[in-house]
Amino acid sequence: MPDYDVVVIGAGPGGYVCAIRAAQLGLKTAIVDREWLGGVCLNVGCIPSKSLLKNAELAHILRERGDEFGISVEGLELDYGKAVERSREVSDRLVKGVGFLMKKNQIDVHMGEAVLRSASSISVTNSEGEETELEAKNIVVATGASPASIPGLEVDGLRVLSYREAILQTEAPKSVLIVGSGAVGLEFATVWNSYGVEVTIVEMLPRIAPLEDEDVSKELAKEFRKRGIKIKVGTKVEGLEVLKTKVKAKVSSESGEEVLEAEQALVAIGFRPNTAGLGLEDLGIKINEAGMIDIDEKMATSVPGIWAIGDVTGKLQLAHVATAMGIVCSENIAGVDTIELDYEMMPRATYSHPQIASFGMTEAQAEQRGYEVHVGRFPFLANGKSLGMGETAGWIKLISDARYGEILGAHMIGPEVTELLPELTLAQNMELTLAEIARNVHAHPTLSEVIMEAAHVAEGQAIHI
Repeated sequence: MPDYDVVVIGAGPGGYVCAIRAAQLGLKTAIVDREWLGGVCLNVGCIPSKSLLKNAELAHILRERGDEFGISVEGLELDYGKAVERSREVSDRLVKGVGFLMKKNQIDVHMGEAVLRSASSISVTNSEGEETELEAKNIVVATGASPASIPGLEVDGLRVLSYREAILQTEAPKSVLIVGSGAVGLEFATVWNSYGVEVTIVEMLPRIAPLEDEDVSKELAKEFRKRGIKIKVGTKVEGLEVLKTKVKAKVSSESGEEVLEAEQALVAIGFRPNTAGLGLEDLGIKINEAGMIDIDEKMATSVPGIWAIGDVTGKLQLAHVATAMGIVCSENIAGVDTIELDYEMMPRATYSHPQIASFGMTEAQAEQRGYEVHVGRFPFLANGKSLGMGETAGWIKLISDARYGEILGAHMIGPEVTELLPELTLAQNMELTLAEIARNVHAHPTLSEVIMEAAHVAEGQAIHI
């Protein structure tokens, strides 16, 4: 039986990075996955969706904004299938890159279903039914999460979709009902609307993007409605009838019940951890009521030698968070100096149009915790770069503690705001203040100037507003 220092179960952004860091630290390492290297993110998630969103941006400009840019195209044809094909090429290239990294770092790859037989042994069964036993001093569970479902909204892959079927289908529907308005729902709404699809979003909570700052939700709803996206908040899907050529959804709200029809429905109501069938319960690994593996600040589970990272822990179900957890986990296994992660201050990004980016506390959360809050807010409408781009919707909102100047959070909606997060998260991590951000000279004209301007506002020294 192969004998390893570390075996990682799951080859997504958390798992494969964890394996690489373990190998760098001199640990004999293997990785196991039942389907693919790169996990959901590289294969049917973050990466191909960004490719589709780029195509969608071009489609929206050509369809809706050509006159504004002096572009006229007679007989415009948009090939959605070609957009999907390009997204697969992008995905395949990165997946091959992960395979190269496994070889470069001398990490053994075992493809198959993994089951923990003990705290130090794993059984891996491949697609041919052949079983291999692996021995490991440390086992890292990085199995991710799958789309959540509720009775009455079962995915059939044809009329009722999860993100996986949606991202792989080569034809856009004529109309679609999106159930849920988290990142997945908002990004697909952007893509399909850009291609002329009739999109309706149904959200059970009082606002779309319900986990974001309330002002962000309002701004996004305003911009989505301008694009013709229909939004129904405070609305619950009571049932879904699947017919030959369409779906009929019975929904209810304070105003009563109604029936919505569309060619397809996308169920995007969140994710559940992939813990079933791994043998975790048999080993006494503590799993909470939501099915997520309990871990400590070192990524250790309740059983010595077994660790867990990423979506399966439910800490914050984002690829870059899983990556950070993977690095910290391997460093703890190796016994080298590392850090403790602050999940509240992790960057969060949604690639809708306009984009959303945030970290830390909202204004309301900071006030609830007793902080005397300073808020600095600056619009993209007053920024030269965004005016030149023709992307003026949105703003940046910075939250700080009035007493010490501590950065408590940031909430952004507008052009390329996902690219503006690192300056702010680095500043918060290094305990800089908004006064220091305001004094930092930003190149002109850039979108990043909006961060500087918002910091000036928070300091009571507004320059361009």
